[in-house]
Amino acid sequence: MAIPILTIFVLVLLSASCATSASVQENFIQCLDANSDVPIPALCSRSNSSFTSLLNSTAQNLRYLLPSVPKPEFIFFPSHESHVQAAVICARKLAIHLRFRSGGHDYEGLSYASETETPFILLDLARLRSIDVDIDDNSAWVQAGATVGEVYYRISEKSKTHGFPAGLCSSLGIGGHITGGAYGSMMRKYGLGADNVLDARIVDVNGEILDRAAMGEDLFWAIRGGGGASFGIILEWKIKLVPVPETVTVFTVPKTLEQGATKTLYRWQQVADKLDDDLFIRVVIQVTNADQKGDERTVTTAYNALYLGDADSLLRVMNRSFPELGLTRNDCIETSWIKSVLYIAGFPSDTPPEVLLQGKSLFKNYFKAKSDFVQQPIPETGLEGLWERLLKEDSPLMIWNPYGGMMANISESAIPFPHRKGNLFKIQYVTSWSDGSDESKTKHMDWIRGLYDYMSAYVPTSPRAAYVNYRDLDLGMNRNKNTSSAEASAWGDMYFKGNFQRLVQVKTKVDPDNFFRHEQSIPVVLEQNQD
Repeated sequence: MAIPILTIFVLVLLSASCATSASVQENFIQCLDANSDVPIPALCSRSNSSFTSLLNSTAQNLRYLLPSVPKPEFIFFPSHESHVQAAVICARKLAIHLRFRSGGHDYEGLSYASETETPFILLDLARLRSIDVDIDDNSAWVQAGATVGEVYYRISEKSKTHGFPAGLCSSLGIGGHITGGAYGSMMRKYGLGADNVLDARIVDVNGEILDRAAMGEDLFWAIRGGGGASFGIILEWKIKLVPVPETVTVFTVPKTLEQGATKTLYRWQQVADKLDDDLFIRVVIQVTNADQKGDERTVTTAYNALYLGDADSLLRVMNRSFPELGLTRNDCIETSWIKSVLYIAGFPSDTPPEVLLQGKSLFKNYFKAKSDFVQQPIPETGLEGLWERLLKEDSPLMIWNPYGGMMANISESAIPFPHRKGNLFKIQYVTSWSDGSDESKTKHMDWIRGLYDYMSAYVPTSPRAAYVNYRDLDLGMNRNKNTSSAEASAWGDMYFKGNFQRLVQVKTKVDPDNFFRHEQSIPVVLEQNQD
């Protein structure tokens, strides 16, 4: 029986593709061996039975794990710093596009997926996760593959009165987290994680390891809040530990629409940035069932808080500054700082702190997120319009995070993260769904984009601001390695405001050929037009 010509052609293409993939991997391994004195661990190719589970292991957004999304040719898990150096040298030499991740939480999958450049390979830093805490020096060196939760746990092991002001989600990879700013429940007291970095070690485009002294202050400035994967590969951060009391207090007070949520939230907007710097009250807004039957839905606003002090002191602060919430002593839970981390992250109350060493995400779904910064209270009529839109969606989520305190005292240009004085709070919008169909994706993406359009009336728009760690490709994206800074400013100004052009200058100096790049990486100045 004759084989159709088309079938033969397809088979030839497939075999050529497999051969190309195999040769890329073979050449890469040979190059790694030649450029590292430390034995190279095995690479995981697509043909390996563990490939899918390893690729999916820390990826948070299931949209970027669908079969239609291009996958890396193989995954490399360096177990030594020299492996990272060799990977950069070899990817450049062999002209292979390189992506790298520390925790896999990139909202648009940019650390482990690439829809604009293929083929590509993935460098996963999960095995580089050592944490060296020095209480006497009030500092710690933490490798990029460690999670935020691991960092918190190792600090608490050494001291009950030290902490670090980074993320609320315990499974975040510390390497990428700090590159975007790293906010958390102590931001009003101590600023961002990136505001509390003392030193760093990074592999540059030449495969060299640079610390703060070697990289210079411009590059050290850029990597603390300028977004991940534009300037090099972070190996580790030296972070500054901050004092925390032995006893802190947490609470969650829910208010539904029927319980006056609109008026309470309007009042929160007026006071949240002016409260005691020791007090952080965020608002988690979701749609819930209004009755036990589930026939009616309502909006619930949950006031979720950390206070760096005891309950009696907290109640005095609340009665003076925000009595409208109606906080009682029964609402307050006195605990240790490390257990407050578990509480804010959403773990059950009896969860031991050791769970933080597992680095597992509590959230893994198909989702789309966006962000805004608010500088004037949204009026009650605006909130009512918001409720109408939330009630039309299946699983909407909004999180309002208060600013003020230390966040208002740090200059917009101190690090690339510019969202400081004048902001009352930041909004994160999320919609999630449970299946990977195009129909579901279109439905929910359209909804969140419509909500974002509605909110434009209540936020500054010159430019409209966004948080880089809540990546949003709707804002714009680089289509190739030669995207100009003028084109990229469409999203760059939203993330970095007046700091964007300085980031472009630093990028041009340290990576002039734009080797470290992705859909929203900082571009270089193009010689032909000197944009």
